[in-house]
Amino acid sequence: MTRKSFGARLKELFRIGVESEEFYEELEDLLIEGDMGPEVTQQAIAQLRVFARDQRISSKDDLAEGMKEILGKHIRSGEPVFDPNRLNVFLVLGVNGTGKTTSVAKLADYYRRTKGATGIVLAAGDTFRAAAVDQLKLHGDRLGVRVVSQGAGADPAAVIYDGISSARARGDRLLLADTAGRMHNRTDLVNELQKIDKVVKGRIDDGNYQKLLVIDATTGQNGLRQAEIFHEAVGVDAVVLTKYDSSAKGGMVVSICRALGLPFAYTGTGEKYTDIAPFDSDAFLDGLLDID
Repeated sequence: MTRKSFGARLKELFRIGVESEEFYEELEDLLIEGDMGPEVTQQAIAQLRVFARDQRISSKDDLAEGMKEILGKHIRSGEPVFDPNRLNVFLVLGVNGTGKTTSVAKLADYYRRTKGATGIVLAAGDTFRAAAVDQLKLHGDRLGVRVVSQGAGADPAAVIYDGISSARARGDRLLLADTAGRMHNRTDLVNELQKIDKVVKGRIDDGNYQKLLVIDATTGQNGLRQAEIFHEAVGVDAVVLTKYDSSAKGGMVVSICRALGLPFAYTGTGEKYTDIAPFDSDAFLDGLLDID
């Protein structure tokens, strides 16, 4: 469900008339297809009925604004805490294929450009895929930042431990740690992440520790399940939404915020390092609902 088709179909639905039961049945189907999830959808429909009656909706624009107000109550946004006066460790989580490793590089560039972060180091904690280590090293070369790594198959917790030790010794201020995201064996993934989490907490001392989950905008409601697994395993602080463009499904953003209370911190769009920005809930809803 693209944002354009969502808005176009919303316009078509309005021709039925908001006083019609058929309108709400069609709208419910549309929202679920847009990955809003059945529970969020049913609540939104109930609230929209009241809104339409009380406000006497007379146009598609009024309807969209009503939906925006209703859905906006569920969405949370906000960047993670960053303290330039101490070591910040950002553990970047997510399943393979979400753009996780590229997001690590984008965040390094973003914090240097917009927050004035100095002493940035990357830790190649995704040792399950040799390509991930090589990819992070390539990003490090291009960005001019250090990469702490070991060989493929090394203990990820040991790599990240070395990264923190190295960052402390050099007085670095931001460590971005990549992690593995294989999902074919959930138990192994959870155990590995919990071990890494324990190591970071034991080594961070007075530093700032944040866990960022990368979610592919095109994954739909499966994104909610991913968020549940990672949040249950180690506790997620914020979400990075990647691959978000005019063809992406966005309804699961509402579901994740509502179900888990997690804020969305950043939106990634293209492949360039600068293609990342703070998540804008107002712009997101305007795009989802095709509001000019």
